[in-house]
This record gives sequence, structure tokens and C-alpha cells, in this order.
Amino acid sequence: MALLCLTCPLPALSQELLCRQALALGLDVSASVNAQEYRLQLDGLAAALTHPDVRHALLSVPGLPVRLAIYEWSGPQDQRLLVDWVAITDQDALTRVTARLRATTRTATNPTTALGTAMLYGARLLNSQESCWRRTLDISGDGRSNTGPRPQDIRDAPALQGIVINALVIGSDHPDGGVPVDEIKALRAHFETKVIRGPDAFTEVALGFADYERAMVRKLLRETEGLAIGRLAR
Repeated sequence: MALLCLTCPLPALSQELLCRQALALGLDVSASVNAQEYRLQLDGLAAALTHPDVRHALLSVPGLPVRLAIYEWSGPQDQRLLVDWVAITDQDALTRVTARLRATTRTATNPTTALGTAMLYGARLLNSQESCWRRTLDISGDGRSNTGPRPQDIRDAPALQGIVINALVIGSDHPDGGVPVDEIKALRAHFETKVIRGPDAFTEVALGFADYERAMVRKLLRETEGLAIGRLAR
């Protein structure tokens, strides 16, 4: 059996291939995320992408695929692209993405939480995918921005126009990570009023990093199911 190359670049995106959705996923790796939570987040996303229902939604219309890009973010200068744009046309493409996530190790970054900058970085990625029917930024976070431009101050930035921003809010009852359970509601309200934007934008909640996979499954299904069918019907 041929070995999977984890260090090779993913195949170049065919510009001729139609795309029903460009989905950029931004993962919070600021100081509030410890080593265990870092792995729960990356491995949880990999597991969510291969969940049977999510896999079916992603591969249901191979001629009109979803394109994925995945990056990490923390401080104002700390955004790392883990997976550049790749069209999920078949199981092999999905396997390459999830293998990359599972093989990724953490690098040293500024420990602050530059959420506004992370949103602008994701928007720049999505602005290269204008041929897609829908462009969605799926941003995860366990706290409020504390450096760089505030999310509420960039809501009218030209880079964000035409982009839907959804959020996955991560809470925790563990004293060393995330936020206490009783603050999850307030954090969700913050993301709903300051971060998400666009038609049908929504916020999903993970009760802790151990719940990240399950919350991401719910979020990916809500973002991807029925999009192609509804568009084709119109």
C-alpha cells in the first residue's frame, strides 16, 4: 500500500471546477488553548469532517464540490494556513485534508486573541474564491478579542462584503482552559452581536474542547446540507 505523503502540497485547485461553497475554517490557538485542547480542536475537526453525515453532505454533489481552507490564529501577526484551498471532490481529497490536520503540531505564537484580524485573514482567503456560490467563514473561539481591531469595528470592512461568518463558541468547566460554563451564554451573545454576519449566519456552542467534535459536526451539517439542491431548484 502506498504511503500517504503528509508533507507534500495538496493538489492545485482547478479553476474550471464549479464550486457550490467556499468554506474557510479558522481555529483559535491563543494562550487560553492548552496543549491538550489544541489536539482536541484539530483532531476534533478531522473527525467531524469524516463523520458519515458530514462526509455524505460534502461528497453529495461531486461536480459542484465544497472547497475547504483551514488556518490557525492567535495574535495580530499569527495566522498559519494549515490547508490551502482544496476541492472536496472525493474521499481521497477528504482523507488528505484530515491527515494533514492530524499530523500538524503546534508552533509558538503570540498568546493574545486577535479575533478581528483573524476574521480579516479568513475574508482574504475567501475573496480568492469568487466563483463559488457561497463563501463562508467558520471561526472558532473561546474568548473575546483583546488585541488588534475589534470585530465590531470591522463589520463594514470591504473585505467582509458578501461573506457569511458563522461562529463556534467554545466554553469549558475546566479551570485551566476556556471559560466557565456560566459564562458561555454571555460569550455566545458576544459572538452573535459582534462577530457573525450575513444571511442565515449562526452560532454553534461547544460546552468544552471535549465537545468540539460534536459541535463541529452540527455546524458543518448546517452549513453544507441542502445548499446545492436549493440552488439548483432555483
